[in-house]
Amino acid sequence: MQKRRILITGASGFIGSWVTERALELGYETWAGVRRSSSRQYLRDGCTGFIDLHYADKQKLKEQFREFAGEQGFFDDIVHIAGATKARRRADFDRVNYEQTRNLVNALIETGNTPRSFVYMSSLDVMGTGDETGYTPMRPDKIPAPNTAYGKSKLKAENWLKSLGDNFPYLILRPTGVYGPRDRDYLILMRAVKNGLDIGAGYKKQLLSFIYVEDLADVVFTLIEKGIRRKEYFVADGDVYTDAQFNAIVRDALHRKNVLRVRIPLFLIKPAAVISEKFVALLGRTTTFNSDKYRIMKQRNWACDVSPLKADIGFRPGYRLAEGVKKTVEWYQREGWL
Repeated sequence: MQKRRILITGASGFIGSWVTERALELGYETWAGVRRSSSRQYLRDGCTGFIDLHYADKQKLKEQFREFAGEQGFFDDIVHIAGATKARRRADFDRVNYEQTRNLVNALIETGNTPRSFVYMSSLDVMGTGDETGYTPMRPDKIPAPNTAYGKSKLKAENWLKSLGDNFPYLILRPTGVYGPRDRDYLILMRAVKNGLDIGAGYKKQLLSFIYVEDLADVVFTLIEKGIRRKEYFVADGDVYTDAQFNAIVRDALHRKNVLRVRIPLFLIKPAAVISEKFVALLGRTTTFNSDKYRIMKQRNWACDVSPLKADIGFRPGYRLAEGVKKTVEWYQREGWL
């Protein structure tokens, strides 16, 4: 029986590398979409091949897909993870997350390479502010209203995919905070805790939700193999934590008993984020601490309803937060990151 052939874009990144690893474990003929300049540190030798796709140029993409189809055949499945999570200019989010996704999909359609499934990795950030009074979870029928440049670009891509209707087999995933080995975002917080600081943003209660990266990868392939198409899902482990509870779990994993709890007012974080963004832009670089990050830190309710995922694929997380954080911390320590 011939293996299903899968393309995973953004395969060198945190989420992409885990999705690639899972594809190999499941026996897919796995092609990793990576830039030539990107590290392949976490991509196993089992990958069938690597492709440097020209997302910014639809004609070049079409040439690449025609050449690939002539030599290898068609892709059965595509998981599109490549994108920008930080940028020097707001317009760059649209250019990468929306325009390049559109180029990729149009190139597939116009060359007759439409796959059986096309999984688009979006974000819970597309939903915007949740209920910060009664703290009810975000429901799937909530109308998205993103308040970050990143979220707006992701929603623009989502809406365009959905406009294709029955002509294209899209599947949209909106994961919440993704953590696990190889991630560098939550590493910053864990380093602070290790150094004795438990930092919180703002004074009003904040609810958080999470998904361990291996669980996210499992969701991707369960949906693909069940043949589910033209739907969107929130992806989280189903539990909700306050920021204080999350930090306590991190302290336990680090065996750090005594820490200084510091609450930073939002009115101080906002100008600091703007200054950081502008200063780094002058240096020609990007930073995760920017005005978008401030809006994310300001948001008080990241709880979301994952009952559709449970109903459609019987989803149950393999890792609850305490177990996942423990495993992540141990990996950081082995790698000398923490």
